[in-house]
Amino acid sequence: MSRPVPRPSGGGLARGVPAVVSVASAFVIWELYVHLSGISPLMLPAPSRVLDQMWLNRDLLWANTIPTLQATFTGFALSLTVAFTLSIVLDFMPRVRRALFPIFVVSQTLPLVAIAPLVVLWFGFDLTPKVLLVALVTFFPMLVALVDGYAATDPEIEDLLRSMGASRGKVFRAARLPSAMPYFFAGLRISITYAVVAAIFAEYVGARAGLGIVILNAKNSFRPDLVLAAVVISSALTLVLFALTAVLQRVVLRWRDAGEDH
Repeated sequence: MSRPVPRPSGGGLARGVPAVVSVASAFVIWELYVHLSGISPLMLPAPSRVLDQMWLNRDLLWANTIPTLQATFTGFALSLTVAFTLSIVLDFMPRVRRALFPIFVVSQTLPLVAIAPLVVLWFGFDLTPKVLLVALVTFFPMLVALVDGYAATDPEIEDLLRSMGASRGKVFRAARLPSAMPYFFAGLRISITYAVVAAIFAEYVGARAGLGIVILNAKNSFRPDLVLAAVVISSALTLVLFALTAVLQRVVLRWRDAGEDH
């Protein structure tokens, strides 16, 4: 069977044009509404004013973006490690899965607005509470995705491997783990969209620096333009991280498929 003809590299850019046009149109409508309605900048600043404040306060915003990124990456790394390790334990030990899975589900029903102040109270205003909150918010989608991915493995492939004398660990590495990769990346994309928001919320509750602190101080100073400037940065960070996971997924799955072809 011949291989499918690869699509042109410009296809991905073309698919992104409608999204760019819709976002740009929304900003244009927003700008026009502010100027034509005469609404006060204290109520709704125009996008041009928000961008202007981003430039004027670039040093402040950059200095506070770094702690947010540090909390996001550290918390997400912890979340990824815990989710992957737990998924393997739960896959190899079904009784443990039945015992612990309800606890993980309950952990996701706890309101962050109630848990975050307690975590800050217990662990202080440093990096630790932010890391823990990011990990708490992001690990569950990846855990569920991995567990479901293992369960979706073709039974015939597993039976074939076992008939060839493969151990349970070999079956896991050769069949169950590759089967879970598309599921894992779906969970990864969901989790990464929560990571920055969780870090900012943790800072908002209690921290010494970060975009959450910028938002809190700007709100208290009646500066919606600076609040929205920080929000734009957080949204941009989320979009960049989401795009990086999509690129990583293409690379990993392409490498996996190439390995299977050989």
